[in-house]
Amino acid sequence: MNDITSRDHAGEKSAHQIRGPNLVRGDPAAERPPDGHLYDERPPGQGPQESPAPPPPRRPAPKPTSWQHDLGMLGVKIGVFAIVVTLVFTFLFGVHYVVEPGMTPAFKDGDLVLYNRTDKNYRRDDLTLVTYKGQMQVRRVVATAGDTVDITGEGLVVNGSRQQEREIYKETVRYVEGIDFPLKLGPGEVFLLGDARDIADDSRIYGSVHVADTHGKVMTLLLRRRNL
Repeated sequence: MNDITSRDHAGEKSAHQIRGPNLVRGDPAAERPPDGHLYDERPPGQGPQESPAPPPPRRPAPKPTSWQHDLGMLGVKIGVFAIVVTLVFTFLFGVHYVVEPGMTPAFKDGDLVLYNRTDKNYRRDDLTLVTYKGQMQVRRVVATAGDTVDITGEGLVVNGSRQQEREIYKETVRYVEGIDFPLKLGPGEVFLLGDARDIADDSRIYGSVHVADTHGKVMTLLLRRRNL
């Protein structure tokens, strides 16, 4: 009996020595491991918590193929060219489609002419464009500011001298319902005649024209109408 009691006391003493004097179940401090580290409180089977993985790098956009690049550059060039042409033919040059026979044989109905909008420094025999009754027409300058124009039985007379016009094949005459002659041109004025002197509507009807009311100087014939 005494031996059993002694062994029980010895077992309790050994357990007391193993657990330590302060080991009480449920006490957090008593649960601390000997090396001072806290127990891992995550549920069993769950590994250590890791930081989220960085997103994968963004793949660069595929470069356009050679034909796509060439096509795009061609479109840009066409656009720039169209803008330049529009600006040039809006402010510098113009194209006129002849729709009346007043300048035959120099220009015929259906011809295409190019003119300079900015050049209005006219001399005799220059060609210009003017609008009459809502229609633009090409006409020849036969007199400028300060000149005196008359039409007599001899034809066109400027400053008392009969004009020799090589490419005019019709006689220059006055119109019955036209202006009175002789006519003295004022500053900035020109006198215009069509080459088809028998049918052209020109300064014989509407008088002298101020250069500001002209559209510019004709430069060249761009396209001749084909005879059908």
